Parts: sequence; structure tokens; C-alpha cells
Amino acid sequence: MLWLSQKADRFEEQSITRFDPRFWTVNFPRPMMAAVTNPGGEALDVSLVFYQRNDLAGLIWESEDLFDHPLLSYETRRDYRHVILTFRWQSVGIKTLADGFGPTLTIEGRDATGTPRTWFVRLWNYASGTASNAVITLDFNNLDGGFFLPAEADPVYAGDIDRMFISMVPDDYDPEDDSPLTGGAVEGRVSMSDIRVTGGNADLAIGDDYVKPHTIRMANGYDDSFNITPARLMRNVLQLGYRAWFTHYVGMSHYYTMAWDAQALRWVVDPAAPALNAATLAWHTDLFSRLARFRMTLVLSLSFEILDQNAPDAWAQRAHDGSRALTGWEPPSTLIAPTNGEALGWLERVFSAFGDLMDAAGLPLVFQIGEPWWWVSLGEGRIPHFYDPQTLAAYPLETGHPVPEKHQSATEIPSAEQQLFLDWLGEKLGAATHRLRDHVKGRYPGAHVALLFFTPQVLDDSAPMLRSVNFPVSHWASPAYDLMQIEDYDHVIDGNWADHARGVDSVVSELGYPLEKTQFFSGFVLLEEDRHIWRNIEFALEDAERRGFSERVIWAYTQVVRDGVVMFDLDQKEQDLAGFHDVRLPDTVSFGSTGGPRFSTRVVATASGHERRNRDWDQARADYDISSGLRSVDDLAQLMAFFRARAGRAYGFRFRDWADHRSSLDRSPPAPTDQEIGVGDGSNQEFQLIKRYGDGDMAHIRRITRPVDGSVRIALDGVERTTGWSVDPHSGLVRFDVAPLDGAVVSAGFLFDVPVRFADDALSLSLEAFDTGAAPAIRLLEIKE
Repeated sequence: MLWLSQKADRFEEQSITRFDPRFWTVNFPRPMMAAVTNPGGEALDVSLVFYQRNDLAGLIWESEDLFDHPLLSYETRRDYRHVILTFRWQSVGIKTLADGFGPTLTIEGRDATGTPRTWFVRLWNYASGTASNAVITLDFNNLDGGFFLPAEADPVYAGDIDRMFISMVPDDYDPEDDSPLTGGAVEGRVSMSDIRVTGGNADLAIGDDYVKPHTIRMANGYDDSFNITPARLMRNVLQLGYRAWFTHYVGMSHYYTMAWDAQALRWVVDPAAPALNAATLAWHTDLFSRLARFRMTLVLSLSFEILDQNAPDAWAQRAHDGSRALTGWEPPSTLIAPTNGEALGWLERVFSAFGDLMDAAGLPLVFQIGEPWWWVSLGEGRIPHFYDPQTLAAYPLETGHPVPEKHQSATEIPSAEQQLFLDWLGEKLGAATHRLRDHVKGRYPGAHVALLFFTPQVLDDSAPMLRSVNFPVSHWASPAYDLMQIEDYDHVIDGNWADHARGVDSVVSELGYPLEKTQFFSGFVLLEEDRHIWRNIEFALEDAERRGFSERVIWAYTQVVRDGVVMFDLDQKEQDLAGFHDVRLPDTVSFGSTGGPRFSTRVVATASGHERRNRDWDQARADYDISSGLRSVDDLAQLMAFFRARAGRAYGFRFRDWADHRSSLDRSPPAPTDQEIGVGDGSNQEFQLIKRYGDGDMAHIRRITRPVDGSVRIALDGVERTTGWSVDPHSGLVRFDVAPLDGAVVSAGFLFDVPVRFADDALSLSLEAFDTGAAPAIRLLEIKE
């Protein structure tokens, strides 16, 4: 149900015009905010919110597509020679084209000798019209950097450009002054319309694959996608087969409006200002209209989390020593105290602001209260953050009891007085989520409210007080919320399936929501080098399906696109883009074939004669020619039948590479100690079959995804184990019934096939050609799984 694809795997391409408005991005430093949208046609809009005199936003075009799925990305082409870009520029609230520090096109690349260069092209030098409403024409064959032309002309070499961006700054811009703008935040707006591109390099190829719609749902975070257009986001979502439900977490750092705190000397959330800043409003208005157009159900997610540097002092949860709750993100976020009435009132206003946008777009009104909890720090200290001033003042007033001795670690055993306090904290958490629920339902009759429950932060045997403060069963039990959503990515990432099962079972049994009102969130893979974790996510999604949960959600969009994740339902596996028939090409045809591994390396010779080598692929992709294995008319008939059954390139299949199909490096039969596939840690139950080529740090590790059924042998510390484990023949994943002990060396021996597909949809053979030994090449390409 999950495939990690690469650009080389795509089937379909089309062309787009360079500078397509859907594919521009924005970037900027904190605290300012910006968003880019595509209102339709050949146009884009940029909404800006400036807070400081040195705020600067960039509207960016990348020569390399950094933000689309490999099956859907545009080609990398750094040569802009012969390209002519024309557009109308209109602006308000920023420095004009004619001003110093006015909109400037910064071009980053290399000159004709390969030397890195940056050019600064003043747009006013190429404008026709007024300083805030002009048609700009950029002929990349005749483009000069420099403020005054021709006196300061710096000719641009357009043959090797990495990226370019247009700067946008406030009227009071001063690059050396980070003081607040007079009068507070300033809003700006830019429109680029009538975008036209002509010339020999005007077009780019772009992936255009479509995945069959499936039953996995998408979750997205605004903090991860604020810089791209909603049009770009939705193109990826829809063409990757995601439908029906779309969960959107509004994040913790970009959506709100801020004011300058002169005492603290920092920007903080302004409860008196509109809840959403102008850029957030523009971006979400666009996104919500697109979701409504495709009749998707949006789940609008808001949590108690907020970027620490912008959180008012009184709102943050605090430890026994007064220190603020800080998560592990960089920069860190903090958590709003559930007892803080002002903070909860602000969250209500945020829900209302987004809800009004949803209602205006015609979307169903579904809201999620995301991961509500009292924070306990991660790591050895496990420091509870239960002691902010608001909470400490409220406890004796409401209960008549004094605040007991403060806990310094969540692993401590509470006294009777401390347990009363912990139980009260749980009650306050439940009351806080009920307050948000009741606000939403009161404002939007018929709205649905979901609660997202994160099991690892609550169900921890080493810190039992977490259950008291973060699992208020009496408040959260069915039917308190319309949907119960379960998330446990810590357990999934670690492959800790025992705790995964225990946590999910506990939520299901204790809260009592029916399966049709229970949803599961699986994810996520934070770092690109940890792509192996996707197999754990796949297993968790399969487990959620077995349990009968109504919806399964993959978290999150950005990682799915980055790693080339393609989802499909198990019952459509032989019908979609990643279709695979679990059959092997007959040995009589494959024996005698030629071919083997192929890498992709770009080699660039510098002016000095040295080389720069860039390795595009982490894993080799095998390429075979099976025409040399055809020795009889019967072989030819077998191949023709096999080719038709696979529908040409449509379906993959198993292929035996006679030169490399054993775990051993020689021709000996598989032994259980051939390949070390991992070391036990006492909790991990899953290990991927691999084959190692070479030794030490320079060894090449090959994932084995198609072991031959019945050939796998397993050993622990060199002793073969014939029971207590199983292997998935479709992924090469070995699962132990009981996790190997810490330090136990896990090894394996096996036979394996290579997953391949035909390289072409046509098989051009004739008996005459075959009889004369002139059969054309019949290529197979390895499928990356």
C-alpha cells in the first residue's frame, strides 16, 4: 500500500511555461509574514505583513523543483538564454519600482567560466509605466545588473542560474534597523499579472502522473507549506489520489497577528487584534475555495502550541522553578496553560476566524482540538510543567486546598495531596477542551468537533502521573466529541508495536468511541535520511484498517512529497501506478540475459580540468536486456504471453538476476549468518532484509524487498532460529514475535528476486528476426520499492 517513488519512475509528462504562477514561492525572516496565491490564469498575488524596518520578503523562482512530488515535479533547467519574461507589476504598501531598495530581481548562479555569481537587476530599469503599476520585460539575453544603467551595467550570464527572487520591503525600510515600524504592523500587496514567457527555453517538462483515488487521507501543516501556493499543494494532493478528508493543522508560528511588547522587547500574540494576519487570510481563503471545489471535508486543526518567542508570558505552562515549557523544535514552541482564560478566549477567536472562512467557502464545519496536554519535558528529566501563576492561584480558590509540594520529575510517586492536585489538573484540561468544543458548536450549529489524542505522552509506565493530568476519561469519553482521533508517531517511528497496540487499545476501550467515529493518524518521517521509517507508517496504517477505524490519515504532506510516497489500497494494488504482479519471469527466458546495476552521476568539468561529481541516486537501478536469453520459439511464445499479461509497462514482476540472487557473495546456498541486518535494542521487532556490498563505511547497502518465499533463514548471535519470526515476501521485512534482546546481532540468508517492469509498451519481434539472431533489445528496468 506504500511505494517510495523517484522521478525516474514516472510514466507521464506534459509541458508548462517557465515562471508558471503556481510554482513561485515566498520566503522571509521572522517576525514578518507573506503568502503567495494563484488567483487563476497567468497571475499571482503576494500578501505581506511587515513588522520591522528591516523586514524583506522574496518572491522566488527555483530552477530546480524543491517542493513537488518526484512524479509531479518540473524539470531542472538552469539555462535561461533566449527566454523573455513579461508581466504587469502592481504594488501597494511597499517601496515602489523607482525607489531605492525598490523591487530588485536577485539572480544567483554562475558566470560563463563556472564561477559563482550574484546579479542584482533593478526592475525599474526594465519597466514601462508608473512606479507602482508597470509592464516589465526581461530579456535574459540582454539583462544587466546595476542600479544606474548603463553606467553600472553588470551583464547577466543566463546560461547557469540556480534561482532568482524579487525583493519586497516596507516604505520605511532600513536594512540596518530592526526596530518596530511606526504605528505597528504594515500590510502590503503585490500582483503579477499577464505573465508571458517566450523564446527557445520557455517550456519545461513536468511530471503528470495520476494515482488512483484511495482510502488514505492527507494531513498538512501550515508551518510546513506556508511558502507555496495552495494551487501547487492541491495539485499534488489530488494527483496522488487523496480525496474526501483533508486535515489541516494551522500550526504554531505563522497564522497569528502580533504586537511589540516594549517591556519584553519582543513580538507577542496580540489578543486584541484580528486573530489571523492578512497573509494567512489570503492563503487560507484560496486553499478553502479549492477544497470546496473538489468537495473535500476539511478538518481544521488547532492546538495549544505556540512559538515560544511569540507567546505572552502569562500564557505559558511552567515548571517547578518557573521555567517555560519548551518543546524539542528549533526554535522551540511552548504550550498554553489550560487554566488561562485569556489564552483560551484567544483560541476561541482563532477557531472562529478560520470557521468563518470555511463557512464562506461552503465547506463542512469540522474542527479538531489537537493534542491537548499538560507538558512534561522529554528525556531523562521528565520535568512536569504544571505550575504557571494562573494555575497556582486557581487551585486553592477552587478547591480550598493549598498547592502541594511541586513535582520536579513526572517519574515521582505522588503523595495523597499531590494526587488531588494532579486529578484537578486533569479536570481543568477536560474543561478547557469542552470550552473550545462548546464555543465552536455554539457559533456553528451542526459543526463537528474531533479530539486528537497522542498516546505516548500519556500512557507511560515510567510516569503514571501523566494519565492523571492528560487523560480525563470522564470528560473525553464517548459521546463527548463527534470524532476521536488517535496518534502515536513516537511508537510508530521506533517500531514499538507492543506499546502501539497497548496505547490504541486503551483509548478505544476506555473512551468507548464506536469504530465509525474513530480515526488514526500515522506518521511522520522528520528527516530525509530516515526514509526506512515509512515502512513502519505503512504497518500502522494497515493495523488501523484491520481494527476497522473509519479513516486513516498520513502525516504529513511535506514529507510525503519530499520522499516520493505513493499510497494505494491493497485491493487495487494490481490496478494503479505502482501495480505489481507477484510472479517471476520464467527462468527459461531470464537465464542468459545481460545487464546489472546502473547509477546516475552527473560529472561537470571545471575550467581547471578538475571534476565535480554529483550522485543523483542513493540506490542503483538495475537495467537488463533479456533478448539474449531467448533460445527457442517456445521461449518467444512464453515471453509474448508474459508481456501481454503485464500489459507492457503497466505491471511490475519478479526477475531472477542469475549473477546476483543470493545473500552470499559467492555461489554457496543461503546461510543464516550471510548478512547482518540489524542489532536488537529490546523493543524493535522489525528488521529489513539487506545485502551488503563491500566493507566498512564505504559498503553499499541494498534493500531486499522481494525475497524468495521459503528461502529466508534467520539467526540471532549466530544461532539459527527456525520459529518466532515471519517475513513479508512483498517487502523483505522480518518481524519477530518478541523483540531481540539489546545487543543481539540479527542476521539472515536468503534468495531474492529483483522487482522490474518492461521498459517499453511495445514488443517488436518477428520469427524472421529471431531465426536470424537479430532480435531487438528487450529491456527491463528495476522498480524502486
